[in-house]
Formats: sequence, structure tokens, C-alpha cells
Amino acid sequence: MPKRPRDRIAELIAPLRVEPGRRVRLPRDFDPGYTGDLVRKRDRTELLERGVALLADHQARLAAEGTRGVLVVLQALDAGGKDGTIRHVMSGVNPQGVRVHSFKVPSAEERAHDYLWRYGLRLPARGEIAIFNRSHYEEVLVVRVHDPEAPTSHWRDRFRAINDWEHHVAASGFHIVKLFLNLSPEEQRRRLLARIDEPAKNWKFSASDLAERRHWDDYQRAYADLLSHTSTDWAPWHVIPADQKWFARIAAAAVIADTLMAMDPRYPTLDRKARRELKQFRGALEDG
Repeated sequence: MPKRPRDRIAELIAPLRVEPGRRVRLPRDFDPGYTGDLVRKRDRTELLERGVALLADHQARLAAEGTRGVLVVLQALDAGGKDGTIRHVMSGVNPQGVRVHSFKVPSAEERAHDYLWRYGLRLPARGEIAIFNRSHYEEVLVVRVHDPEAPTSHWRDRFRAINDWEHHVAASGFHIVKLFLNLSPEEQRRRLLARIDEPAKNWKFSASDLAERRHWDDYQRAYADLLSHTSTDWAPWHVIPADQKWFARIAAAAVIADTLMAMDPRYPTLDRKARRELKQFRGALEDG
């Protein structure tokens, strides 16, 4: 018997999930070049189109239902493919139901509040999908790498605070999808060189990209630690192999689609009185 679409999706993404409590070591535990044996490159266009269609259908139902929402957290090192993933994976959904938020250096007002304050302001409304292009996890990544003197207990406290915050968000009816685009240093080098060599990509390059690359090992340790401590039952991480862009996009679409399919949002149904009224309206319209 042929496998149902959701069974195929579940089989595809199972190796990418970080089980709660698992101790992660990068890159040993997750290969950035992994593509598995369930997806062939020659089928990439068709498979991504199917994934986009699934997302579009379920996003329309989510918006109509209007009682729950989805938060997609997208993390990666420089040149990891976050923007391209958003552009391709969400290409078929209604833009009115999706909000993308990119978080830069905090403003003076944001620094005057606790570090999670600005992220809470950008959570999705019910019926919406919100995408955090970088997120609250920068507070235990960039900040940590550039503050090596802070004690380990400080970051453990932040992990607990983030887990508690996400638990509150999830308990309020918002499903959380967390994706880490896992890139190899060699592939990052190629992509950064392309930003220098290709005129159309020059605008993407920043000297800070090179400066941050010098901290590669520190970032790998920081990511491994956060994956180990913040993948929970209510907000699990999926590590998306990012060296092959075509596979990364299919895998990211599959994880988001799996979440929406599990939610199974429904179009609202009308009660008997409302159906009678619709019948009357139809009659009036038919009569001109």
C-alpha cells in the first residue's frame, strides 16, 4: 500500500528532530550535507511544489479557523540560506496570513526591557503564521560568543527562561516550529566568495561575515548547547542540512507542513440558523 503523504513527511523529517534531553554534538550528530535516500535531486522541483501547495491549503484553513497560530523560528550562521528558505517555502501562501520579522541589534527602547520583550511583540495573531528570521536565540548565541567571561550558569538560566516562555506561548494555542539551518564551513566559504565574486550578490556581503566566521568553533559549541537544552516536547528543534539548498528547502517545508497537518485546522461550519439564512440570501440573489 502506498504511503500517505503525512507518513512520507514524517519519515523524511524524523532524522532531523532533536529529541528532548538529547546531548547534541555538532557536526558529528547532524551532517550538513545529508540528503537521505527518500528524496532524489531530480524530483526537487515537484516535491517542493507539493510542499508549498500543502502549506497554502493548511494556511488558508488556519486563517479561516482563527483560533490558533504558528511561530516558525529560523536560525542559521551567515550564508545559511534563511532568506532563500523563506522565499521558496512560503511562496504559495497568502501574504496576508504570514508575517516575517528580522531582528537586528536592539534599539534603545528594546534594551530598556527584558531581552524577550521585543520578541513577544512580534508573536503571531490567531490564524497567522509568524516567521522569526533570527530570533530570541540570538541572546544565547551571538551574545554568548562575544561574552566568553559570562559563567555557564548564566546561559543555563536563559535556556530555562526561553523554555518557560515558549511553553507559555504553546499553551496559549500557538504551535512552535524551530529550524536550524546547519551549514558546513566549506559551503559557507563558497557562498561568501560568491557574494564577493558575483556583482548581483555584492550587496549581501558584510565585513562582519568574515569577522563572525573566525568564531566558527565557538558558534558550533553554542548551537550544540542550545539544541541540547531547548529542544522540548512543546517546541522541538529540527536540524536542517543546509549544504544542498534544494534539500534544505524541501526539509523545511516538510517540517512546517507536518506541524500544520497535525494541527488539522478546519474551515468553520455554520449552525442550522445560519445555513437557513444563507439559503434565503441565495434565493434573493437568484431572483435578481
